[in-house]
Amino acid sequence: KVKEYFKTSKIIIGGIEASLRRFAHYDYWDNKLRRSILFDSRADILVYGNGEWQIVEIAKRLQEDKSLEGIEGTCIISKELPKNFKEIPSFDEVIKDKKVFCKMQLMFSNNKSLAQKTGDRYLLQNKMHDYTTEELDYVYGLDYSRMIPLKFRELRMAQFSVVTHRGCIGGCNFCSISLHQGDRVISRSEKSILDEVKRLTKHKQFKGFVDDLGGPSANMYGMDCVKCVSGKCMVCNKLDKSHSRLVSLLRKVRKVQGVEKVFVRSGIRYDLAVESEEYVKELSHHISGCLKVAPEHFSDNVLKLMNKKNSKLYEFTKLFEKHNKDYSLKYYLMTGHPGSTLREVGDLARMMAKLGDIESIQLFTPTPMTVSTCMYYTGLNPYTLEKVYVPYTYNEKKKQKALLYKWGNDDYKKKL
Repeated sequence: KVKEYFKTSKIIIGGIEASLRRFAHYDYWDNKLRRSILFDSRADILVYGNGEWQIVEIAKRLQEDKSLEGIEGTCIISKELPKNFKEIPSFDEVIKDKKVFCKMQLMFSNNKSLAQKTGDRYLLQNKMHDYTTEELDYVYGLDYSRMIPLKFRELRMAQFSVVTHRGCIGGCNFCSISLHQGDRVISRSEKSILDEVKRLTKHKQFKGFVDDLGGPSANMYGMDCVKCVSGKCMVCNKLDKSHSRLVSLLRKVRKVQGVEKVFVRSGIRYDLAVESEEYVKELSHHISGCLKVAPEHFSDNVLKLMNKKNSKLYEFTKLFEKHNKDYSLKYYLMTGHPGSTLREVGDLARMMAKLGDIESIQLFTPTPMTVSTCMYYTGLNPYTLEKVYVPYTYNEKKKQKALLYKWGNDDYKKKL
């Protein structure tokens, strides 16, 4: 309708939904493959990832009546395939062959300019804009009102939360963060964060509590590294896992006049936290009652398919109990992920009984562009092309969850 009444207008789409649907993708709700949302929406340009830089560049070009081609962090449709773009399997190819879909999955990257043919046209992804610390400091240093309408009370916690960094190096196969924010960490400067907290204290609705200080994983702040693009940061000995910058930041934020309590609610990677006993000790100042962690599963088979490891959970638990005697741990778990059979449910249930305090058990829901969703759709591990068992039906997944509550801990039956 916009185009109908304003024929020269440009339509821009963005956000997490557009980001994850920028290429051919499996749509869980429709239970079928769909082409890029840019074709279906008939928009002129798609902004993927955080779009502050892109939207300013788009505005400048529109003001100067220039082409929208070549803007980092955007996708457009073209009749031609530029020489500097790497072509991934076409929509027609992936819809016919699930092994080709797996090949496409492994070619996804924010760090490359990619092209995908759809019909007689191409979806062109310009590589992601590399945000710098200075750019993030500028974005978060703007004078936001932080006023939330009453009808959106569920967003209240975000009102006085502070983002410390973007990106995630975790590499979990079921998670979409790296496809949206990037697979490396970009941290804000300590000064920028402290200045933002000081501005919070002057807000008329601020009650002294910073509701969250963190990012995709709260304890990845300061773990910026551009030494390589291997995507294996978690096991790299070149990554600074000391948490020294984060510990320094937490201590300084607590001292800001007008701040009573600073919460860390973003969730932490305990396999990183065990590298710094000082950080684990520091957590006692930033939690209320309990700390939530996400081991997700305890079956070696499922964890391998998730690209997660739980080998350091016991070590972290002991370290946490040593320094946080007045607090407890609560756990997030997942069932229904590719690879999850009744045997894996049994593995998970046995650990549930030992852990006791389970915060929630979520059912795996396929999210476009993730490796786990590729497994769900194809029934294959894209790295090996080996078959993977997938609990497809909702009833089967609900059964797995019900059995977990029954076998894991009788106290949870009332939650069904």
